[in-house]
Amino acid sequence: MLTSDDSSVESKALSSRDECGGAAKARLSRRDVLARGMASGALAGVGLTLPGLLRAEAAAGVRSSRKAVINIHLDGGPPQMDMIDMKPDAPSEVRGELKPISTTLTGFQVSELMPQLARVAHRFAFIRSLTGSAGAHDAFQCQSGYTAGSLAGIGGRPAMGSVVSKLQGAGLGGAPPFIDLLQGRPLARNSARPGFLGAMHQPFRPDISYLFDRLLEPHMVKELAAHGTEHATSLSLIDELDRSRVHSRVKLLAGLDRFRRDTDRRGEMIAMDSFTQQAVSILTSGKVAEAMDLSREDPRTLDLYKVDAARIKAPRYKYSDGTTAVKKLLLARRLVEAGVRCVSVSFSDFDTHSNNYPVLRHILPIVDQALYALVTDLEQRGLLDDVTIVAWGEFGRTPRIDPKSAGRHHWPNLNTVMLAGGGMKVGQVIGASDRHAGTAVLRPVHYHEVFATLYRNLGIDLGTATIEDPSGRPRYLVDHGEPIRELF
Repeated sequence: MLTSDDSSVESKALSSRDECGGAAKARLSRRDVLARGMASGALAGVGLTLPGLLRAEAAAGVRSSRKAVINIHLDGGPPQMDMIDMKPDAPSEVRGELKPISTTLTGFQVSELMPQLARVAHRFAFIRSLTGSAGAHDAFQCQSGYTAGSLAGIGGRPAMGSVVSKLQGAGLGGAPPFIDLLQGRPLARNSARPGFLGAMHQPFRPDISYLFDRLLEPHMVKELAAHGTEHATSLSLIDELDRSRVHSRVKLLAGLDRFRRDTDRRGEMIAMDSFTQQAVSILTSGKVAEAMDLSREDPRTLDLYKVDAARIKAPRYKYSDGTTAVKKLLLARRLVEAGVRCVSVSFSDFDTHSNNYPVLRHILPIVDQALYALVTDLEQRGLLDDVTIVAWGEFGRTPRIDPKSAGRHHWPNLNTVMLAGGGMKVGQVIGASDRHAGTAVLRPVHYHEVFATLYRNLGIDLGTATIEDPSGRPRYLVDHGEPIRELF
């Protein structure tokens, strides 16, 4: 039961959040959102303990900052030699159809389909020697740095956003620390999962399907269906349930909750308390919902996040994003402005087993405009030093084009990554591949080094920061590797 000591701690935690401009100004109950959660099903299966919640709230009160990461997954595995590791002197079956163009970095070229990136290349660090891919067709390694099998026996490794949730708590103003916009991937491939950290640190997943149409592959539809229909988090109260009714219903449940907590041996009620505390902040403050409302954006900024239709030289592939997908990164910028620490976004579909170039002629101009717009927008707002951008895929593609399918297949041997912002020393190219873009021959960079860099930019000390697994054993955030030295 809630003791007098617990009540005192709870009061202090809520007061701390009040002082930080958090969403707890009205002394919201930890159960304030249960009515909404039960009505929508969005909280089904969520499970956490009161002490853990209070520690998270206290942490949020003293550690909130503007530092954030926007993690962009190029879904399917982008072809390195058709984007930022061009090989114009290689045989035709390697160099392919696309021509290289110059950039603002002397001697560095990118694909002709990425002229906007070429204009702001000096704002990026391009890594052309990423190694260590597990070869898995999902976003998990780009979310965590680890393979899906790592610590699977105790729940698996958590995604970076979940780690940040654990270590730093809520974002500014009580915003959820981790929002996942991986369209189709969040549950179907379970890429942005909290792992052994449990439900308290799962990401919030707003439904963005009404903004961005992307046809999901049949197998993905089946996987999502297995999770039920309510796998996204609502950002508004239903019409029949206003704030006062939420509070009334919560009070009615309070006694039952205390009893259930006494009999809870697995901590599930504690997890539910914490997740609903965050949910009620979202529902009653409306701050995140406002960030998701693009109609509130300045029309001039909206224009920045539009791709010229004349640039799209091929029909849309069945499972690819459409041209409006550029605005996914506008959503990400608005969310980090609202206080979210980690936002995951995806662009599909780079799984070019066939018709590599028609697919790229559709999707690359979209990604090109999106990256240009995000960097430009953040810089204009004075946020670029606070927000780190990382754009990558789960692996690269085969150096040689398949003559039968005109495609490139999976290639875990080599990958590339683009980084910007975060106060890093950008305007450089790190590492190099062989003449066929097949293996790293200079300065190999591992996934863990990238994540070490991202954690550093968020203000997390890798030398001391650990997360405790279910057995009580502390785990470091990366097993090997330091922040990429060339960037600092």
